[in-house]
Amino acid sequence: MTPIFGVKEAEKEYQARYAAYAIIANDQNEIIIVQAPNGAYFLPGGEIEGEETKEEAIDREMLEELGFKISLAEYLGEASEYFYSRHRDTYFYNPGYFFVADRWEKVCEPTEEGSKSTWVSSEKGIELLKRGSHQWAVKQWLAK
Repeated sequence: MTPIFGVKEAEKEYQARYAAYAIIANDQNEIIIVQAPNGAYFLPGGEIEGEETKEEAIDREMLEELGFKISLAEYLGEASEYFYSRHRDTYFYNPGYFFVADRWEKVCEPTEEGSKSTWVSSEKGIELLKRGSHQWAVKQWLAK
């Protein structure tokens, strides 16, 4: 069964936003998280655009947010979330697909303007991550 986070409000219309994310760890077993312009933290990744596969979306998002090329080792699973975006004034239903990277390499500066990232311990990451689905993914990774 797919875990579901957030609360679906009965009278609201939700827009589906399918997304893919990656957990990337360094040699100190820290994970990298991305800070949005509003200050919230997320796992690197984002919306699957057009006819992209989950993996293609991750490849694009890694360059945009981190300037990384990565290699995916494992699929952790799917977790969905209901949330309201004040920035977009939209209610979203967000099925997220979560992967683990086994290799990464910085190949350029992030192509997305204002992209900020930081390495943190997995425990600190769980504490900082805004979405329950992202926290769930890190916990799944730690349990393996």
